[in-house]
Amino acid sequence: MPVIPIAAAGPAATPATAPPPPAQTMGSEVFMSLLVAQLRNQDPSSPMDTNEMIAQTTQLAMMESLTGLTGLTEEGFGLQMRIAATAIVGSTVSYRDADGVERSGTATSVSFRGSVPMVTVDGIELPLDAVDGVRAAGQPAAAPAP
Repeated sequence: MPVIPIAAAGPAATPATAPPPPAQTMGSEVFMSLLVAQLRNQDPSSPMDTNEMIAQTTQLAMMESLTGLTGLTEEGFGLQMRIAATAIVGSTVSYRDADGVERSGTATSVSFRGSVPMVTVDGIELPLDAVDGVRAAGQPAAAPAP
């Protein structure tokens, strides 16, 4: 496949959004293929130590377990963010605008389109992590500390 230089590709070849960077982790398929290649190419007069082979197989099993656990943790965190975002609908929230000025308003809806829920506050969409505080509807603002 020919490689097109960046200058020759021009702006039409540049995607609007960059693709995500490739994962820097070694998957179980890669690990297993390396182990098989190691077994195929070993010296017959000096075979691989069985303890080493068991250790590598154990590492593979541990890696697969950790990968599964990481996925479950990410799913759980995403669900917690959705629950938190839904719980503040109807409440008064405070946030800082683009100029750093503290604002507050009523959270009227939540969108789950992106990885971080977007909360609509008086017509302005904010990421959930931009919300600084939440007050139940009808509750007075806390008095400043003396």
